[in-house]
Amino acid sequence: MTTDPETLRIIAFPGAPNLPVFAAIEEGFFEDQGLSVEIELTPSSIYQAEQVAAGAFDMALTAFDNVVAYSEGQGAAGPDVDPQYVVVMGATQLELSFVVSPDVESFDDLKGRTIALDAKATGFAFVLTDMLQRAGLTESDTEYVAVGATPQRWQSVQAGDHAGTLTIEPFTTLATRAGFGVLQKSTEIYDAYQGGIVAANRGFAEQRPEVVCGFIRAYLTALDWVQDKTNRETAAAHLQKHMPAIKPQAVEPVMNSLLDPKSGLTPRGEILRDGMAQVLDLRSRFGPADAPLTEIDRYLDLSHYQLVLDRADA
Repeated sequence: MTTDPETLRIIAFPGAPNLPVFAAIEEGFFEDQGLSVEIELTPSSIYQAEQVAAGAFDMALTAFDNVVAYSEGQGAAGPDVDPQYVVVMGATQLELSFVVSPDVESFDDLKGRTIALDAKATGFAFVLTDMLQRAGLTESDTEYVAVGATPQRWQSVQAGDHAGTLTIEPFTTLATRAGFGVLQKSTEIYDAYQGGIVAANRGFAEQRPEVVCGFIRAYLTALDWVQDKTNRETAAAHLQKHMPAIKPQAVEPVMNSLLDPKSGLTPRGEILRDGMAQVLDLRSRFGPADAPLTEIDRYLDLSHYQLVLDRADA
């Protein structure tokens, strides 16, 4: 008797870092774990949090700072929205590139201009603020405008509505190939930055541990598969299928960045504690926190991840 697969609903930011999930879908790794995975790409961090809080999704591929923000009652969707995020595994180092219009040649050229962001009080906004301050600009020199996730932000800069934004792959490569510049990258100023993580709704993780473990097993299998050089051509095809905006000439640089642990996928899905400390430091300095945020473990539940590793090593 065949058991019907468990449905797992995931909401993620658009971007190349979703490749392990795309590969797990295409290669049947989720099916091997008895899971039927539905993935939706979010237009913004606010929408993502609202939908998880409403019970429309079980897990989220999101920024670590979003987990911190909502855990601290500082989420961009407001205090009434609580997705109860908890980190169950790592995902990416995530290189953030400050993409700017062709007429912007230096940070000084940004004075009096607007910059597109997902929301005004997110981890990416804090990275941008740090970049601007390091370059000698003040808060009043530019204006942040909430636009949404990376595709919307890149489109707004491309259309000339804003002078710049922070991007991830493949949008950084799309921008540079279109003649837009990169003023700075997060990897140039931080030794480590925990960008993407896999989060679950805390109640879901507690009630359905077998589903969370199944996802982690499939994800790690897909991650190993993606990082195997013999699968690179097929992996690139999966990425293009799910992200058709990536043109053939952009595939190689996108894959190179994605498979570099300094700018993309984290080997074995491990968390980067130094990178998480960097995120907490930025929110402590530029966010609404009354006191420094230092306690990384309050945002984590790695028990499912560790169980999967223990069983794999047994």
